[in-house]
Amino acid sequence: MKKLTKDPLNLIVAGVGGQGNVLMSLLIGRALVNQGYFISVGDTYGASQRGGSVASHVRISEHTCYGSLIPIGNADVILSLEPAETLRMLGQFGNPNVVTITNTRPVYPSDVISGHATYPKIDELLKLIEKLSATVIVVEATDEAFKLGNSIFANVILIGALIGSGALPLDKKSLEPILKENFPKEFDANMAAFNKGMKLAGH
Repeated sequence: MKKLTKDPLNLIVAGVGGQGNVLMSLLIGRALVNQGYFISVGDTYGASQRGGSVASHVRISEHTCYGSLIPIGNADVILSLEPAETLRMLGQFGNPNVVTITNTRPVYPSDVISGHATYPKIDELLKLIEKLSATVIVVEATDEAFKLGNSIFANVILIGALIGSGALPLDKKSLEPILKENFPKEFDANMAAFNKGMKLAGH
């Protein structure tokens, strides 16, 4: 078990309903448990229907289980499937030391689709995200997933980017058995997605 840079180390996995961030947090949590860490996982839902804001809180410790929800302003890492949700999480849980990993593909809420609201420009969102983060890794995870044949691989691409960033005490070997257990029929495809994410993060 690697020593944590901070205890607890606080990770938020953010997105909107239907994107799969709850499953992502469970996969990451299982890998951490297998490495001997104490893990608390809690989910918050901004709306009950598909498309609402969803955030999974993952708290990692070498010694004990902490409360499942991260205190305001205390995220160490934010991993997000949707750029507006990235900014929302930074506004609540960010701080000058936070590491942010974000997808670039927007998911438009119903008000935007109906024309009653506008969605910010992606470039403007990314500038604000960079301003509010110590480190930012921008990943075009959805676009890369389409190249692999299915947009659903965006989730595993982002997990790969997270591991490649070095922000968590995990490596490729710690994720392989988790992916094999959860995606036995699609293991090779998911490993390809994971490796792509690691490469996009610079590893």
